[in-house]
Amino acid sequence: MLGKVEICGVNTAKLPVLKNEETMELLRQARSGDSAARDRLIRGNLRLVLSVIQKFGGKGDSADDLFQVGCIGLMKAIDHFDLSMDVRFSTYGVPMIIGEIRRYIRDNSPLRVSRSLRDTAYKVLQTRERLMADSQREPTVDEIAAALTIPRTDVVMAMDAISDPVSLYEPVYTDGGDTVCGMDQIGDTKNTDESWLEQIALEEAVSRLGEREKHILSMRYYDGKTQMQVAEEVGISQAQVSRLEKNAISQIKKNIAAQ
Repeated sequence: MLGKVEICGVNTAKLPVLKNEETMELLRQARSGDSAARDRLIRGNLRLVLSVIQKFGGKGDSADDLFQVGCIGLMKAIDHFDLSMDVRFSTYGVPMIIGEIRRYIRDNSPLRVSRSLRDTAYKVLQTRERLMADSQREPTVDEIAAALTIPRTDVVMAMDAISDPVSLYEPVYTDGGDTVCGMDQIGDTKNTDESWLEQIALEEAVSRLGEREKHILSMRYYDGKTQMQVAEEVGISQAQVSRLEKNAISQIKKNIAAQ
């Protein structure tokens, strides 16, 4: 995606750039019904769309599809931008473009979310866009919850449910060349130093058993065979298998305790 020059027939290497004053003037002309000014405004802000879709690279979505969806977000931003607010258009436009792309990715995601949670998420997104149009800034979670008269936790859960999956190996922080990935922030309760030491102690204790005891324990606890099946294979009685198994386990416990 990053190396693609032509997207949807548009040569991104030659996209025009508008100054803030030019953007504001074109917005005023577009509001008065000047379609040519609106077209110039869209084309002059396509770099905003391009910068946004680059952030969604590597997720498997087509750059052309994301660019088209981002253009829809750009046009929505143009139509809803409040000229009376002392805010740059890009400050309002970028979140609108991101929201449109995220909505597209969410709707085409293979992950399934419950209808009630999805409905809440849609209401949250609609309220977020309305509040953003009113204040020309990103609303807080508390403001969205207050507008919908629902608990703050419901807003957070709904948005988390429709958020894009993130790879455990995706960098979350970089400082001086040292990159921290999501995997580095997750605790492992299984492969700890204590579990390794216990495994080593167990292997050492088992190694001190006789070959027949090892064979019986292997068939019982690795192969999942019954004592009767073990007895038939080894050629002894089931009672002898039971006694040898108990003695072996007892010996293992003693060996571990002695270490």
